Amino acid sequence: MALRNRTRFILAATVVALSACTQQTASMNDGFAAKGHEAGGSVNEGAFGNPTYNNILVQAAYRDQNGLLLDLGRKFEREVPTMINFDFNSARLDPTARRILDKQAEWIKQFPEIRFRVYGHTDLVGTEAYNKRLGLRRAKNTVAYLVSRGVDRKRLEAVASFGETQPLVVTEGRERRNRRTVTQVIGFVRNFIGDDLDGKYAALVYRTYVQGNNSVPAATASK
Repeated sequence: MALRNRTRFILAATVVALSACTQQTASMNDGFAAKGHEAGGSVNEGAFGNPTYNNILVQAAYRDQNGLLLDLGRKFEREVPTMINFDFNSARLDPTARRILDKQAEWIKQFPEIRFRVYGHTDLVGTEAYNKRLGLRRAKNTVAYLVSRGVDRKRLEAVASFGETQPLVVTEGRERRNRRTVTQVIGFVRNFIGDDLDGKYAALVYRTYVQGNNSVPAATASK
């Protein structure tokens, strides 16, 4: 009789333990799928530590993503001229600017996961309001040319103008180096977190760190 009672007790304890494990697994899966919500907000509290574990996963994903983005920005700056210059009081793209933008476009098309922003600048001649508009025209013309070379317009998320506020050379006179646009990496087309750490993200990491160059054909990169 005593043996039978002990057997029943062990079986009951096993069922409870398995139930707790199932709740924990479901809770952890809920954590993976909690995109767009506060980290840990939808996690089942059935097992101790699940909210903390979910926070760690999400924070690690963001940290790795931001590190990769920084490396891609440095890679872009290292391998392609990021700046073009303009004639005085002009937003026209001269042949030298077009050659540089051709190189930018080829690089950008090989990394379809990345978004870019073009910043327009002027020298200090003229009013601040006028130079703000002129810087914007330069940035828009740069974007339009990149689009004409096959870059998806949606990936050029924004056009911004700093006008005369960020000169490379501080002078009141005409200065060609200040009359410029700068193209910069600003983010991913979408965030790769939680369930989105997929094969495309892995391919991006591979192209960036393993191959160490930008020679991947655009058709391959977009798959």
